[in-house]
Amino acid sequence: MFTDMVGYTALGQRNESLSLAVVEEQRKLIRPILARHGGREIKTIGDAFLVDFPNALDAVRCAYDIQRAVREFNISLPEERRVHLRVGVHLGDVVESGDDISGDAVNVASRIESLAEDGGVCVTRQVYDHVQNKFELKLTSLGVKPLKNVSVPIEVYKMVMPWSVEISAQAIQLDKNRIAILPFANMSPDPADEYFADGMTEELIDRLAQLKSLQVIARTSVMNYKKREKYVSEIAKELSVGSLVEGSVRKAGNRVRVTVQLISAETEAHLWSSHYDKTLDDIFAVQSEIAEMVAGELRTQLLDSEKKTLAKKPTENTEAYMYFLQGRELFREDKEDSVKQALSLFEKAIELDPKFAKAYVGIAECHQFLATGGYEAYDVSVSTAKTSLDRAIILDPDLAEAHAALAYMHFSEDDIALTEVEAKRALELNPNLPEPYGWLSEVAALRGDPAEAVRLDEAAYRLDPVRPLNIYSVCSAYLYTGREQEALDLWKKTEQLAPAFTYRGMTEYYLVNGDLEKAREFYEKAEKLEPTNSRIIWMGGFIAALEGDRERALLTIKRIEDLKGGEIRFNFIAYVYHALGNLDSFFQYLNQTLEDHVTIPSTLMYSPLLAKARTDPRYPELVERLRKQCGLTK
Repeated sequence: MFTDMVGYTALGQRNESLSLAVVEEQRKLIRPILARHGGREIKTIGDAFLVDFPNALDAVRCAYDIQRAVREFNISLPEERRVHLRVGVHLGDVVESGDDISGDAVNVASRIESLAEDGGVCVTRQVYDHVQNKFELKLTSLGVKPLKNVSVPIEVYKMVMPWSVEISAQAIQLDKNRIAILPFANMSPDPADEYFADGMTEELIDRLAQLKSLQVIARTSVMNYKKREKYVSEIAKELSVGSLVEGSVRKAGNRVRVTVQLISAETEAHLWSSHYDKTLDDIFAVQSEIAEMVAGELRTQLLDSEKKTLAKKPTENTEAYMYFLQGRELFREDKEDSVKQALSLFEKAIELDPKFAKAYVGIAECHQFLATGGYEAYDVSVSTAKTSLDRAIILDPDLAEAHAALAYMHFSEDDIALTEVEAKRALELNPNLPEPYGWLSEVAALRGDPAEAVRLDEAAYRLDPVRPLNIYSVCSAYLYTGREQEALDLWKKTEQLAPAFTYRGMTEYYLVNGDLEKAREFYEKAEKLEPTNSRIIWMGGFIAALEGDRERALLTIKRIEDLKGGEIRFNFIAYVYHALGNLDSFFQYLNQTLEDHVTIPSTLMYSPLLAKARTDPRYPELVERLRKQCGLTK
């Protein structure tokens, strides 16, 4: 393998001391990577490395890792300090002389390196023959190339990097004001500072989401791309965005460096970039400036109220903010232990700053999670959560997250009127929050307006298109309103994003269409991924009942009864009894879900699989009870 720095000679002529410093940085960066892949450093020649490896695959993987590391390294640096490399890899015999090597193979490696682009890797046909079908990235032929001082032309291949796909001649037409903030890279010396980089990502999402002229993709969707190298155009297509923001954070003690770029999805051109070297105390000003600059580059006219919102600090206490970011990172793990740790960190943030409204929301969300998961006494946890949310709203009446959390609380308690009030208030303050749209969709379904429910599910999906729950909700809404082909098309499109949800949905699709063989095929795929999920298990019992296998269907019911996971499973037992034709048991279990406040309204009222129950005189009585319980009728 031969590596060479692009533009090194010119840099040395302009600034010799800087060129030497950049070379030294390059060596510090590359040498540990060579060691990981078994590379033997033969020598350095100025800015270049000559390395040999025990096999071709190790060499190719090392070349890719070098270019990936260089790219991550460059993100946080100004242009004049960035490392630009080309790499060439060839397979052939060498002549050893002491600690050096020579021969045609060395000459070929050095010649094909010059054919690589900045940040690229070229390999010869000999290497390609040994690594094809073993190496993860595509290698594309550049054709047979004559090489200086090499008698026979050699076919050369280019490694197609995930981040450098060529733009197609036909430009993608995407709304530039629909934007994704990609996960910021953590360039800090301490890997434990990952929470700070993620917090920077989320804070920028929160700030830009409050601008009514922008559509901002939610955190759950963009974090799907964390540490995944994908083409910018590919991400833009998957998220249907016209602009992307990417950057990096380097935190060391009380100092922080933030580098950020705004990228056009249409051309992959950098519309704006900047870097900031500040203390942690200045981090809120940096976040505000980045948000304003991004909005300005997109030619978004900011209202005075929006400028004030962007400039608002969540807390004056930097230590409290660090606890808050760590707590939020732990909360996202959706595990009992992590959420309890998060709760402790949010409480520490409140001790340091009793006026930190967002930390009160964090406390409330932790208690809501612990209550609904059965990890704490429901009444006590919900009461504590409500007290925290009331405090948050007193401190900051315009905090959208507090109103959204309160809407969820009212929804879980079947108070539909207050759910609507708080969800609409949350969207008024931040129209880019996806969750309130989902709750309002359930409200519309309960009111008997399925078309409005579909519209609201679509709104949630557009803002958070990679979140499995949103994919499942909008596809189910299509299926329940006769738009079956649209449901099937979207499930197929998103299969790789949410396979368990997709297979579950497609099982239901084929059950609705009477194709038991296909339904069984997708049920088995879903069960293999999540064998203890009662939302999937019931479908196996449903299929067994329709096939006439009563014994297997009853065994499925027993299996669901024995599972942990709350009373919501009574819905799924009822569905299996429906398929068995036992409507007495169906209504018995559905009435139990009403008692426990866990009925799934949209499935009960609109799923074609439960059509027979809707002809039973007990059905309108059940729905009336449900609506009354939710405060929709007297």
